[in-house]
Amino acid sequence: MSGPAAMNRPTQQVDRVENKPAKVEAFVGLFNELQVRDLIANLKTKIETFDVAGRVFPLTLNDADDAPNCYICCPTSAYIDYAMDETRNFAAHPLLRRALNALIGACAPLVRASGLDHQAQVNNWLYSTNPVPLLDRPMVAALRANLIERFPDRTIVIRSLNDIADPATIAALKAKGFRMLAARQIYIFADRSAAPVMTRDMKRDRARLRATPFERVGNGDFTEADYVRAAQLYTMLYLDKYTPLNPHYTARYIAEMHRCGIISLAGLRRPGGELVAVTGLFENGVTLTQPIVGYDTSLPVGEGLYRMMMAMAQDHATARGLFFNMSAGAAGFKRRRGAVAAIEYNAVFAGHLPLRRRTAIRVMEAVLALVGIPLLRRFEL
Repeated sequence: MSGPAAMNRPTQQVDRVENKPAKVEAFVGLFNELQVRDLIANLKTKIETFDVAGRVFPLTLNDADDAPNCYICCPTSAYIDYAMDETRNFAAHPLLRRALNALIGACAPLVRASGLDHQAQVNNWLYSTNPVPLLDRPMVAALRANLIERFPDRTIVIRSLNDIADPATIAALKAKGFRMLAARQIYIFADRSAAPVMTRDMKRDRARLRATPFERVGNGDFTEADYVRAAQLYTMLYLDKYTPLNPHYTARYIAEMHRCGIISLAGLRRPGGELVAVTGLFENGVTLTQPIVGYDTSLPVGEGLYRMMMAMAQDHATARGLFFNMSAGAAGFKRRRGAVAAIEYNAVFAGHLPLRRRTAIRVMEAVLALVGIPLLRRFEL
């Protein structure tokens, strides 16, 4: 359908994210009881519970002088440092890599002028992907008014929105003056009424899982030594192989988040020995994310450790009828396993801030829409 009828059609969205108050309180309590850097070694932030219009959220507060900081609380790191690091994917195309680095460098003063690092971030669970509960216009208005009154000099930020999961929320935010800044391309393995059609790669992954000599480790089987090993495996993959700009989750973090019941864990270990692969799953309402994946990168690729961790997460989602946001990266891998692409956005409100910051954010929105989104889609970043 096209034309006026389609434009006036109401935007549909299922409310898949719950944010149980007890879970939010446990999460915030953990990060107030312990030093943040004992849990996430490369992060500086303050965190509190934010209750508005009957909804509860974790809220993070960051100052501009906290930078450099982990990108989950620092847009400068996300849009400049992380983007620069991502150009490593174009090592085989040096001219393109130099052009992209030049483009990012040219945009750096604009990002800094936006003042986005001085922020109050709503619904920040300190993951790369933070599924957002359904927000309607009255709730957005209440949220905005509350935070402007409390933090008149801070940008209001909500990360991890996408057109598949959040169409009505995005529409409500736009209607109340939020700007949508494209962030990255993510992959969704959606919930469905029946088990998904198994692609050839999915069948191979499960065959590998059935045949592996490694022992499966369930959520209730993790020991203190396993928490330490899990952190090592995560570091091998996300910090050593990918980039040290990723959140540096510590063994203490994995242990405490697991003990609180905020994440569940699964993995593979050598018979009677140490873990060789691990995954941490965050289930919120009927939405699933996978904030922790790690494996022993010194073992041969043919062992299929990453493939088996992703298969375990997909099987968890299918068994429970969950909407699985598989986050960014490994684009071809995820597409071949039934996931579909979506652009992820950061929603930003700056209507109460000085003209210079508002203008920089508007220009960022336009540049990201005209240049950023086509690049994200073309190169599956």
